[in-house]
Amino acid sequence: MLWKLLIRSQPCRLYSFRKMLSAPNYRPFLACLAYTNDHQSNKENKITVEKLYKFSVDVRKIRRLKGWVLFEDETYVEEIANVLQELGADETAVASILERCPEAIVCSPTAVNTQRELWQLVCKNEQELVKLIEQFPESFFTVKDQETQKLNIQFFKELGLKNVVISRLLTTASNIFHNPIEKNKQMISIIQESYLNLGGSEANMKVWLLKLLSQNPFILLNSSAAIKETLEFLQQQGFTNFDILQLLSKLKGFLFQLCPGSIQNSISFSKNVFKCSDHDLKQLVLKCPAILYYSVPVLEERIQGLLKEGISIAQIKETPVVLELTPQIVQYRIRKLNSLGHRIKDGPLVNLSGTKKEFEANFGKIQAKKGRPLFNPVAPLNVEE
Repeated sequence: MLWKLLIRSQPCRLYSFRKMLSAPNYRPFLACLAYTNDHQSNKENKITVEKLYKFSVDVRKIRRLKGWVLFEDETYVEEIANVLQELGADETAVASILERCPEAIVCSPTAVNTQRELWQLVCKNEQELVKLIEQFPESFFTVKDQETQKLNIQFFKELGLKNVVISRLLTTASNIFHNPIEKNKQMISIIQESYLNLGGSEANMKVWLLKLLSQNPFILLNSSAAIKETLEFLQQQGFTNFDILQLLSKLKGFLFQLCPGSIQNSISFSKNVFKCSDHDLKQLVLKCPAILYYSVPVLEERIQGLLKEGISIAQIKETPVVLELTPQIVQYRIRKLNSLGHRIKDGPLVNLSGTKKEFEANFGKIQAKKGRPLFNPVAPLNVEE
């Protein structure tokens, strides 16, 4: 869950359709606005609409979401649909893809076929490729910087990332493939150097790096200056190299995406709330690195949510990982525990914290213990005659 929360809070986002519009395969964005804002003087391209109906596409959805596509003079409905069908997509899949990503029909068929070849470099077969396109059509139809994409795919393969990981990155972090290859190589070199300088071993570096990239590919969007600045700041705060290496691993590399100012704000807020020394705060952070990551408003909201449930500051300080949970999750878990008569505010918060899977496992144990009979009904009775 923490991985999800962290991912959502990042300023780094997947390339949106608007970013793609700079590519030569798309019409200028301002021109698209002109179409959408002047319906009185412009009419939809009837041929485009008819072809979409031919493939059972719900044109109403396109009008509602990205109506500008229907005003384009030149579209490639049949060509794009044919590419998808050649890959094995059925009629329902083709219609779904075009409804969710209608800008696909203004992509050059040549560029789409090149994209198909690129993605097939890391897909086992065409069936797997179709599934990926169905799930992430916008990522697939980002038909720009294709030579750069190819070079980056080859580079990630040479690093040792498995095809299944690279294909996942293509769909969920496609913008890193648009980075110049030199930039990605430089960032990998800096990350490796930082790992070794922090005391990481040469023998473990490759495994550590591959795990880091699979968990947080957005680390490649950082700058070398920002990484060095963050490391120096943490060292000034009294964190040892070993401590920082732990934080880096636990936060899946998002540590490098924080600026000293935000870290300082979170540290100052936490010290004030928990009334602790620099040493004690460091121990809290090592138990719950998210304290560094979350902004002050987020930390404040979560602490207030716990206090409203009758949980004390002392309890939070004892089990700070509970701060990884949203107030809604806290309320839900407390209600479940209360249903078994387990009063969370009377003891440690261990049973409240953890991932969903960990919580459910602990809840099951408490439930089983609660329903355990006071005597063994199958044991023989020792009755004196």
